[in-house]
Amino acid sequence: MKTILLPEKGMWDELCIRPQIERDNLESVVRSIINIVKSEGDNAVYGFSEKFDGVSPANLKVLPHEFLISDKNISKNLKDAIRKAKENIERFHSAQLITEPVIEISKGVRCWRKSVAIEKVGLYIPGGSAPLFSTLMMLSIPAKLAGCKEIIVCTPPGKDGKINPLILYTARLIGVTGIYKAGGAQAIAAMAYGTESIPKVHKIFGPGNQYVTKAKELVQQDGIAIDMPAGPSEVLIIADNLADPGFVAADLLSQAEHGPDSQVLMLTNDREFVEKVKSEVYKQLELLPRKDIAFRALENSRLILLPSLNDCVEFSNLYAPEHLILNISDARSFAEKIINAGSVFIGNYSCESAGDYASGTNHTLPTNGYAKSYSGVSVESFLKRISFQEINAAGIKELGPTIEILAEAESLIGHKNAVSIRLKSLEND
Repeated sequence: MKTILLPEKGMWDELCIRPQIERDNLESVVRSIINIVKSEGDNAVYGFSEKFDGVSPANLKVLPHEFLISDKNISKNLKDAIRKAKENIERFHSAQLITEPVIEISKGVRCWRKSVAIEKVGLYIPGGSAPLFSTLMMLSIPAKLAGCKEIIVCTPPGKDGKINPLILYTARLIGVTGIYKAGGAQAIAAMAYGTESIPKVHKIFGPGNQYVTKAKELVQQDGIAIDMPAGPSEVLIIADNLADPGFVAADLLSQAEHGPDSQVLMLTNDREFVEKVKSEVYKQLELLPRKDIAFRALENSRLILLPSLNDCVEFSNLYAPEHLILNISDARSFAEKIINAGSVFIGNYSCESAGDYASGTNHTLPTNGYAKSYSGVSVESFLKRISFQEINAAGIKELGPTIEILAEAESLIGHKNAVSIRLKSLEND
């Protein structure tokens, strides 16, 4: 990890730059994949699966007997833990289901909004070295609570052509309507445009590598909604000299092991604490099964000394981290100063892993600085809101003259006439 001591504020913008991924020809490659899937459907998905992942599954859709087999491969303890996490996520997200009141704007004018679930949603769950069944929970549970009629999942199969049992068990437990053996940009294209096997959806959710991310960006241009722009995972920790260096190091490493392009940062106002954390990081790193991945992420990561905790908060708001841990005295009061972050963890025992799995909050969060303008996934992400208005005769008499004046000021006489004809009708009556 790089150690940076008391950088001038003029350097802060540079320090907030995320690791850059090689993107030569990325858009043209992904656009080609999308176009082929649009024209060739299932055959293209099978072909790209074999080309990129070295696997050709017997069928794209997971069949009922495959779910049953998965149940037998999961221990009771793990099933109980998944159910506990599910309950907590449901409890937190259920509170987001709010019915808005009808507002009487003025006499005879009533306005309101109704939340309606997006009918068909697609969830992308990455495969690779770790089965992200936790991400499946974070996406499918709010979708289910919102009332989405069709919730499909695309996830790449392993070399044996099968989906990880944890993914299948979680999907069945929550009530996903269909799960498909497809990964990469081809899976995003299949959900965006539909194939013989994979249904077309109205909105696509979920993280992925640079090809998945670019595919989501490109299908969005065709009117397919996506959850948010995405990038590699990240955490920023603000710590003081009363924090436990071992805790801080463990939190940094828990995020670094996601992938070599992840970034972890610690900000502190104590010079000695920087060295304590650095020593702990490399001591704990040796114990991790994924230490090679974490080590590569640490090459892009930083321990930064700043003059005060207020400076640390100011830097954090500029960086806008996906995950922010406040491991400092009086963390609650400093939390009030946070304006840019995906999810905030307050205090010595609030590890980021809790939010990743079981505290109840959602872990699908804006990365790469997008926390300045995006929120994490919630029940609201799976809803659209329709506004309604009801105006009676008394209401149009009251509001009509105001509308006429405003419409005429914009030279939209047709708009004005739509009001005037009604007012004249009421006068004649």
